Amino acid sequence: MPLNGANPGVAMVFQSFALLPWLTVQQNVELGLQAQGVEEAERRDRALRAIDLIGLDGFEGAYPKELSGGMRQRVGFARALVVEPDALFMDEPFSALDVLTAENLRNELVGLWEGREAPVKSVLIVTHNIEEAVLLADRILVLSSNPGRIRAELPVGLPRPRDRRTPEFEALVDTVYGILTDRDHAMQHIGGPAPDTGRPSGPQTPTTQPLPDVSPGGLSGLLEILAARGGEDGLAELADELSFEVDDLLPLVDAAVLLDLARTDGPRIALTAGGTEFAEADILTSKQLFARHTVTGAPLVRAIVQALAASGDHILREGLFLDLLRRGFSDEDARRQLDIAIDWGRYGELFEYEKDEGKLELGPDAIGML
Repeated sequence: MPLNGANPGVAMVFQSFALLPWLTVQQNVELGLQAQGVEEAERRDRALRAIDLIGLDGFEGAYPKELSGGMRQRVGFARALVVEPDALFMDEPFSALDVLTAENLRNELVGLWEGREAPVKSVLIVTHNIEEAVLLADRILVLSSNPGRIRAELPVGLPRPRDRRTPEFEALVDTVYGILTDRDHAMQHIGGPAPDTGRPSGPQTPTTQPLPDVSPGGLSGLLEILAARGGEDGLAELADELSFEVDDLLPLVDAAVLLDLARTDGPRIALTAGGTEFAEADILTSKQLFARHTVTGAPLVRAIVQALAASGDHILREGLFLDLLRRGFSDEDARRQLDIAIDWGRYGELFEYEKDEGKLELGPDAIGML
């Protein structure tokens, strides 16, 4: 149905809690009911029941500053559930919490859902945590970016409560990793067609192939670690060894694959011949290798080098590239893409950048790499 105001059938749990600091727990929970015009006595009764349901009984008169992060998010859950929505939207609701608190709240959410205590018919959760998606969801949609499209849809038929250590759970997690890192292998694994990545199949451009938000130093570190581990490893094992989530490694993996320094095979990553050469080179040689791989593999960096080479004095203002990038990105994302390209180009000595004047100047050896 067309909407001309707030959707009365939807409630929201925010990543940043979004509580009003001058209101008590009970007053925060009553906000949605107040907006709906519910009478004060009924509002109070329903708020107290919701507060009790999510385990904050006794904190009705406390202010947000008196609560821990986990308790604040419980208030967010109570505020959303008290209006009895048809659909509950949750934007990375556990990402701002410590590991143990997040796990506790996930389990309690599953308990409410399984026990049908939560007055909600459907939950839509956005997350970057792949294990969290497999742990919670009945259906997983894997999205691409710029533009956002559905790359794959995976049903989750595992019974609850779900055990992360079972082969079935691990296999589904590996499948999602595979979709994010190697779409053809992943689709063979689940027996479906190759998903839509949201990118055209032809030559990649700066707007269809965004640069992963990583630094050359971070990328170098990943390649050196892989070289020390024999040139190949599983993403999950590598993340565990580094005490990171696999999701944290994916931008680095994307950059390594983009520059043909590594390849992925489902949930595993291996150095290419170029990646091995890069990881074993001295600093000056590795910078030269990085420059060659970047000009070849990173469309935006290549476009900048080509434009600078074509200009009379090999100098251009950054505004040119920002204007072109805004055709495919928001202002903020265009700025970030250019900053990443500048970081990569300067590291490889492909061009210099004068920040005060917003000018880029071609490096002396860059033309030879085109």
